[in-house]
Amino acid sequence: MQDLTPASQPTLYFIGVTTGSSSIMKVFPAWARHLGLQDAVIKGIDFAPHAAAAEYRRAVEFIKRDPLSMGALITTHKIDLYKACQDLFDEIDPHARFMGETSCISKLGGKLVCHAKDPISSGLALDGFLPRAHFASTGAEVFSMGAGGSTIALTWHLTQASRGSDRPSRIVVSNRSPERLEEIRRIHAEMAGDIPCDYVLAPRPENNDAVVAALKPGSLVINATGLGKDAPGSPLTDAVFFPESAIVWDLNYRGNLIFLDQAKRQPVASRLQVVDGWTYFLQGWTQVIAEVFHIAIPTGGPSFEVLSGIAQATGKG
Repeated sequence: MQDLTPASQPTLYFIGVTTGSSSIMKVFPAWARHLGLQDAVIKGIDFAPHAAAAEYRRAVEFIKRDPLSMGALITTHKIDLYKACQDLFDEIDPHARFMGETSCISKLGGKLVCHAKDPISSGLALDGFLPRAHFASTGAEVFSMGAGGSTIALTWHLTQASRGSDRPSRIVVSNRSPERLEEIRRIHAEMAGDIPCDYVLAPRPENNDAVVAALKPGSLVINATGLGKDAPGSPLTDAVFFPESAIVWDLNYRGNLIFLDQAKRQPVASRLQVVDGWTYFLQGWTQVIAEVFHIAIPTGGPSFEVLSGIAQATGKG
């Protein structure tokens, strides 16, 4: 049972699985000093994946009633927490309601507000490293392993009509759970997009290997499973072979990043672009801090680079 003691200072909660290992525990105090958030602190709340609804409700009810509990960032539990707690929120933003997830909790005017920040933060991170007009020029596909909130947000971003021709020719999503696949299939249907989507039940890493082997050159391959951070391992086997010029993105930046190691072992001639989740981490946290503390934080440019430098200086790991 989590120890939920009333806050004595303005407190941002991090609801995850292994929050004590995250760099944010060192980064946030440095950012708070830089941003002028006097006396603000961060505290982790850890739950096992797919915890009981009562556990999520207890945490959200505590944040709602405790005056100095300012809000929270949620990883891993975004969908489960939303399902368990949606009736506790006074307001739910359109992204959160549509995607059925909570990645941020804030308070405004005495109301508890549910947000889904991933469509914004994941899009900023992704567009930060994708080559210009990548999909328009290559016809590449996207394969995201894990059908949770991160994949929902990323596929929403990549299928927006505003991207014009710079959208993937096909999206494939895999998951070990058929229930999660049916949920993301439903959400994609409601998006009413025109990008073909396939859904693969992948109880074993070999199932994902087969999808990777069939992808077009230049395709984007994403580890959105949490494996490597929340649990050891990779959604692929060591026998995987990535398509030529693939972009291999692990949403994790810490842990045993076996997924990235597997890509780095591929021959240099394959010309892979290998990216960890550090920028995704930065964008995700700055979006939430801005919302919870009601301050403006830029998403790029010199001021954002200062925050990135502060984070790097405190230790990436």
